[in-house]
Amino acid sequence: MSLQSDRPGAITTYPRSTPRRSAEYEDLFDQAPVIFAALSGPSHLLEAANPAFFEVFGGDRSGTGAPLADLIPELAPQGVIDRLDAVYRTGTPYRARGGRLVLGAPGAEREGFFDFTYEPRRDAVGEVDGVVVIAVETTVYHHAQLLAAEQRILLEQIARDAPLGDILTGMARAIEELSPELIVSVLLADPEGGHLWHGTGPGLPDFYNEAIDGIAIGPDIGSCGTAAYLRVPVIVTDIATDHRWDGYHELAARAGVAACWSTPILATDDRLLGTFAMYHRAPKAPEDKDLALSAAFARIAALAIERHQAMEARRAAQKREKEAREDLAFVLDASTAITRELHYADCLQCLARLTVPTLAPLCSVHVIEDGRTRRIAVAAASPAEEDLLASPVLRDQVDKAVARVLASGTTETDHAGTSPGGGPVLPGVTGYVCAPLATRGRTFGALTLLATDRPLDGHVIALAEELARRAASSADNAHQFSDRVQLARDLQAGLLPPELPRIPGADLAASYYPAGEGLEVGGDFYDVFPLPDDRWAFMIGDVCGRGALAATTTGMVRHTARAAARLLHDPAAVVAAINTALTGNALDEDYFVSLVYGELRHTPSHLELELIRAGHVPPLVRRTDGTVEQLVQSGLLLGIAPDFDGAVCRLDLYPGDSLVLVTDGITEARSAAGEFFDEHRLAEALLALPAPCPGAAALIEAMHTAVTAFAGHSTPDDQAALVLTAT
Repeated sequence: MSLQSDRPGAITTYPRSTPRRSAEYEDLFDQAPVIFAALSGPSHLLEAANPAFFEVFGGDRSGTGAPLADLIPELAPQGVIDRLDAVYRTGTPYRARGGRLVLGAPGAEREGFFDFTYEPRRDAVGEVDGVVVIAVETTVYHHAQLLAAEQRILLEQIARDAPLGDILTGMARAIEELSPELIVSVLLADPEGGHLWHGTGPGLPDFYNEAIDGIAIGPDIGSCGTAAYLRVPVIVTDIATDHRWDGYHELAARAGVAACWSTPILATDDRLLGTFAMYHRAPKAPEDKDLALSAAFARIAALAIERHQAMEARRAAQKREKEAREDLAFVLDASTAITRELHYADCLQCLARLTVPTLAPLCSVHVIEDGRTRRIAVAAASPAEEDLLASPVLRDQVDKAVARVLASGTTETDHAGTSPGGGPVLPGVTGYVCAPLATRGRTFGALTLLATDRPLDGHVIALAEELARRAASSADNAHQFSDRVQLARDLQAGLLPPELPRIPGADLAASYYPAGEGLEVGGDFYDVFPLPDDRWAFMIGDVCGRGALAATTTGMVRHTARAAARLLHDPAAVVAAINTALTGNALDEDYFVSLVYGELRHTPSHLELELIRAGHVPPLVRRTDGTVEQLVQSGLLLGIAPDFDGAVCRLDLYPGDSLVLVTDGITEARSAAGEFFDEHRLAEALLALPAPCPGAAALIEAMHTAVTAFAGHSTPDDQAALVLTAT
């Protein structure tokens, strides 16, 4: 008989074997661990079988002489008898690996896996007179393979951070498929270690899972509560008679469970994580394999739960970090917005507006003016809150709280521990905080936040105090600097054209954003003016430095350009004249200028441009198809050397094409991390707009939005832009 391996279900032809007597087979296989049976005749009468056969298939040696189909009736529906018939009829041996058989009477079935050899037995003249069956049971190996595969799947899910519920449910279903007589449940311990909560139990009825969800941990509280309390496995072989199930007998009977074996799930640091339970529908003690299975999967469950808890802790930490960043961002953004307000009253009204509803649904700001306390700003999340704030009783109580804060210079709140004794409860208010507005050792006002639906927690109070501190400084500065800001802006406006002219065949747009608060005149400028012969000049530039000298230099450059351009018809000559004016004046030698100067002419089909670049940010051209080009021709900065040498660039703009000119305040705007916005991001902002071009104003807005999103509203340098779009 050949022992050559073959895949399951395949048929292998063997050379004819010599006839052997049944008695000889019995002598050979009686003590062998393999399963042996000798069958005779077409009815497959059991002629002989070894003990291993009866141990696996049931019965005893008294069953010999009867047809196999009568002795083991469950074999016929599974095709075994048909296969024996084929071997007997054809004389061809058959071998199969991993064949599955369900054995046992109804209600007591068990699944088994076998490697089979069916070989024809021949008589003295070579005729087939029976079939010899030799088999090896591989059920344990098969289940071990399946178990290992399921464990790998579970470990992969844990490594991928799959949801804990999915992992535990998959584990339970895998065990129940391997051992259909078992029902698996996992309960999770709460952080306090007092109760067990539902983790999974797909094979148990919903009412049962709901009933044990939240079960207490303690001695004699079912299998799981006791196992969690004692931290050792608890085996209950008969729920109906076990005192630890008192109070749960009826529930277990309704669920159809009669035995429960529970194992505590412990973390690597010996913390209780939960319990792993296996139920049986009939009273039963666990076998060794059941205990091994329980221990193995309890360890996997522990790994999954610990990983889940670690991930949850990390998410909680990330959430706290995110909330802290959001709080900081809120304070910074609010501070920036408040600081941006130029006038005292506007600054404090901005403070009130920004706190609602982020910090509270109601806010009021009081200040001392001419020795009297005045409410200068209010904000409410809804008309109902606004009406509440207007009520005389609440206003009176708020005024009293403000008076106390102005007198003490300390925060008052109903939050315990924030102020001595806490503050009074205001009518219609669930929580409040009144924080002083103080600067340079003087309290000049108070910020009051009122909650109507919840208490104000500690972090809201801390944010209110920080915001009040920052706003107080901004409001105080607003008194001192508003006049200077207005004066600087009036002077800056005189250095820019009041409005852009209308040019045939062109759409113009420009923008100018001063650095910081605009307290000093900047050196960024642009200009567009007509020339003889239906030509137009345009330029954008940046004078090094700020203040009066920068303003004087800016005025000189603009006036020199306007005068020279009317006499000279060459952009290079105009720029050279500007350079001569700069190098020949008595200004500080460190004042130099970067510039793009150009001239354009309108033709019936397009705009013809000539421009020259002197050390300035490279111009960009956005074509009507959305592509962006950079013009890199350059000359030296102006005001450094007496001679200027630069190349003129000639450019045609067809309808929809745009020339984009900016100062380095845009390209050198920095992010919070100190990174430049640069020409590449500027080009990306232009590329992001849909084609065809939406117009010069839209390009200006897109650039400003991109820079603001990248670097914020505050900038250390002026930002100017000029866009010319052919129409």
